[in-house]
Amino acid sequence: MKKLALLSLGLVLACNSSQKAVPEKIEVRQPTAGPVSFAATITEAELEEHLYEYASDKYEGRETGEPGQKMASEYLKKEYISLGIKAAKGNGDYFQNVPLEAQIMPTGTVSINGTEQILGEDVLAFSAAEGSFNTVIYAGYGIDDEKYSDYKDLDVNGKLVLVKFGEPKNEDGTYKVTGTNKNSSWSNISDAFGKRSRAVMNNGGKGMLYVDAAHFGRYKSYFNRMKKSNSGNLSVKANSENFINIMLNEETASTLFPDIFENSESQSINTDLKFNLTTDNNSISSENVVALIKGSTNPHEYVVISAHLDHIGITDKGEINNGADDDGSGTVALLEIAEAFKNAADAGHGPKRSIVFLHVTGEEKGLLGSQYYTDYEPIFPLTETVANLNIDMIGRIDPEREGGRNYIYLIGSDKLSSDLHELSENVNKKYANMEFDYKYNDENDPNRFYYRSDHYNFAKNNIPIIFYFNGTHADYHRPSDTPDKINYDLLENRARLIFHTAWEIANRDQRVIVDKATK
Repeated sequence: MKKLALLSLGLVLACNSSQKAVPEKIEVRQPTAGPVSFAATITEAELEEHLYEYASDKYEGRETGEPGQKMASEYLKKEYISLGIKAAKGNGDYFQNVPLEAQIMPTGTVSINGTEQILGEDVLAFSAAEGSFNTVIYAGYGIDDEKYSDYKDLDVNGKLVLVKFGEPKNEDGTYKVTGTNKNSSWSNISDAFGKRSRAVMNNGGKGMLYVDAAHFGRYKSYFNRMKKSNSGNLSVKANSENFINIMLNEETASTLFPDIFENSESQSINTDLKFNLTTDNNSISSENVVALIKGSTNPHEYVVISAHLDHIGITDKGEINNGADDDGSGTVALLEIAEAFKNAADAGHGPKRSIVFLHVTGEEKGLLGSQYYTDYEPIFPLTETVANLNIDMIGRIDPEREGGRNYIYLIGSDKLSSDLHELSENVNKKYANMEFDYKYNDENDPNRFYYRSDHYNFAKNNIPIIFYFNGTHADYHRPSDTPDKINYDLLENRARLIFHTAWEIANRDQRVIVDKATK
């Protein structure tokens, strides 16, 4: 799972100590017909065999782009080939190349109306920016949505665009984007910067000047922290390398446009802006591993089951972070779930909808592999992706949790679809009888786990998700997260639950209904 951190394009915020004595074996109530025989092929023994290999020292902590991560990808590819599960891509390649770059913080100058601004204090930039501008187009909140757009009848093609954080309201106090008293994802700190930047790009703008007085301090801290780092921040390599993204603090923004916090009407601003910021980014190659079992009757509808294949590598002291729970547990569970579906297909009971087995890279670096899949190159249309079940840390017990050991934290099942939430509950009652703990599903959860694993890149595209999670522990992101500390009976039970949930989603007559879509 990704640590709480601020990422350069606006992703803000993105798993056990010694275990309790748990010798008893889980007793699981199972019906005697249907998919149960296929779920039974998901076993402790096979999960353990996979994980002792996958989380071994020879994979060197699976850090994104490093040799150990490449070995992990090859291991997954080999397993899918041995299972006879085809690659998702039409050319038979199991790898989806994810082009990344290590962004070194830029150096140089920014001047506004003849006054040089202090980089890291007055202005922030996370990439190169060069050029001179005598006009800036102010686009208010910079929102471009179906129900409201600041770009309606506004020409920003080839222009530098100034926008601010926030959302417009109707006279009755409701928000214009949602039509309710609840604001939209344009006000979500994890989305606000990136969505506005993409809106400027999509409308032909040359670059964006972004003003967020409430959160500028966070961005500033991140900028200065990354400036001290020699390795740089890893991100998806942008398609438009010349696009300008600059953040302004409150004082600088007011110098450029004194009425910016009171006025939201679009207009042209005469100014003198000069950017001379350069950087030396390093390209890094990585890949998602994606396999597919094609549906029998609705093959062009897709259920995506995901887990991240990467971890955090080797410490400065040379210790290997094996990541057995994070996310070796999710990775091997996904392999076993795939095998169960393949056994069903071979027996003539293949899923009606297609199942996509998506192992993503770069989760620890900011959900990069899933971002690339959803935002840059969806192998299958997002409009036909009916749900995402994301597995990130399901092999341990949260030592701070009170209650029985046969549990799982569920996050996000009700965020977009009441239908998916009810389906999930019914599947559990029928097959697993597990305790569902929704502690971290609370919108006010200070950990913000909903935004910190790969399901979020599907959720932001209005695709219903469930995030399966066992909670954190003292071994989280430490060399002590090793395979011997995994509760393999729990891992088996949880993986079988996810298989049954995916089975139900894939085989029911009606696709999951989205009734709580957010903008």
